[in-house]
Amino acid sequence: MNKSLRNRILVAPLTRRRFLTTASALAGLALVSELPASLANAAPTFSAYPFTLGVASGDPLPTRVVIWTRLAPDPINGGGMPPQRVAVRWRVATDEQMSHVVRRGTAVASPDLAHSVHVDVQGLEPDRWYWYQFSAGSELSPIGRTRTAPVAGFAKDRFRFAFASCQDWQNGFYPAYRGMAEEDLDLVVFLGDYIYEYEPREGALRQHNGPEIETLEQYRNRYALYRTDRNLQAAHAAFPWAVTWDDHEVDNNYADAISEEEHVDPARFLERRANAYQAYYEHMPLRRASLPVGPDMQLFRRLTFGDLVEFSVLDTRQYRSDQPCADGLKPRCAAALSEDQTMAGPPQERWLLGGLAVSRARWNVIAQQTMLAQYDFLAGPGQEGAPSQFFNMDQWDGYVAARNRLLGFLLHRQPANPVVITGDIHSSWVHDLKADFDDPASATLGAEFVGASISSDFPMEFIPLVQAARADNPHTKFFDGAFRGYVRCELTPEQWRSDYRFVASIQSEDVPVLTLASFVVEDGKLGAERA
Repeated sequence: MNKSLRNRILVAPLTRRRFLTTASALAGLALVSELPASLANAAPTFSAYPFTLGVASGDPLPTRVVIWTRLAPDPINGGGMPPQRVAVRWRVATDEQMSHVVRRGTAVASPDLAHSVHVDVQGLEPDRWYWYQFSAGSELSPIGRTRTAPVAGFAKDRFRFAFASCQDWQNGFYPAYRGMAEEDLDLVVFLGDYIYEYEPREGALRQHNGPEIETLEQYRNRYALYRTDRNLQAAHAAFPWAVTWDDHEVDNNYADAISEEEHVDPARFLERRANAYQAYYEHMPLRRASLPVGPDMQLFRRLTFGDLVEFSVLDTRQYRSDQPCADGLKPRCAAALSEDQTMAGPPQERWLLGGLAVSRARWNVIAQQTMLAQYDFLAGPGQEGAPSQFFNMDQWDGYVAARNRLLGFLLHRQPANPVVITGDIHSSWVHDLKADFDDPASATLGAEFVGASISSDFPMEFIPLVQAARADNPHTKFFDGAFRGYVRCELTPEQWRSDYRFVASIQSEDVPVLTLASFVVEDGKLGAERA
């Protein structure tokens, strides 16, 4: 897209005319990458190996899956590609040696999308493993492995997945991904904070490239930096992923068009958000339906695996109300209880509840970002005149009416076995979801599993605070803030099992993964119990 056109689109208010103009312009951008391969350079030469960021796949359907790569011989310095379209050949096989190829074709890597390639491979068989590979010129990519979903309603007797979030590059290495890549999984769900936007931090184990990011080129370079991690590449290459974002893909604790920093013009922030969203799309195995239109991107979606499990993947940043009570950890003000306060936005909320209402899956998973369960961080009754409760306003505790609408739906409509999986807070938690969190005797409506971060820190000084408040939060079954890792889940028609997998250190790339704790949910019993 012409740079001046992009600037006019992003700075202007988001009116219907602007939306249509933007959509038309970006439709042209989309068509660029769908041009016939004959119009692209089929015999490129590269300054260095172009597949430095590895391969990935995602969003499996019964006969389709997205495969991804990006040509980037100089990944953290703009990519190192000339401003021309390049033909990228791809093939999919039923064996790891790539000898039995069942689908092949050629895609176009365009400079408009940072020479990334998103191929929605169709005509595959349901519920089976495939291997895939890209080539450009004389260069071959690594081989990736992916798996299609079983058809809706198919009697699936087991499904295994892992979920993860929060991988701050500067805080340490990713040994958890080394262990994850060796697991027996059908899917990985990533719940946000794939990158962090911050400037380099003095004394960091490994440093960010450049200042706090705002431009498209800066976001591209930051994603490329993270994608160079060998353990992250291995986990991407081993399984299909379903991804969503949280805040750091744009700006810490942003809400819709509102920056964390005060006095930032919303129009300017939307320009930054548009840059962030485009770079996100360019680096994730997403379908063309998620191609951003300026500062807007369709990310919430649903994935179904036979009759066993259905995932509703949410976006709780793009549409949410500003955090109430000036954000932070504090007593609730009236705004936190307002019916107008929304976490997901009315259309997405209707989509979520509508899908849960008709789901026929045994397990119904809500994959989202911030902690859904209530947690009062202030222990005991408190002193006279002092606050009696402290809640995190960036979590659902700042959006009480929206949470009550969801929990009220679970209470009255009773979709089968609702389970919420959550990231964001850099620590491990297990909660029973209650009809009334202030009444321990109220109905249990489901379970929430909150996973630790891959590398991001939980403040050590907060651990005693959380532990001291446990007695005032009896619906919380488990907490750990000391270890990094992910959660491995195994589902059968009879039981859900969550294993909290952790590494003892993130100071090295090669630390073994162990199990910290395990919890189960029995079919029809809703609450979580120690395994």
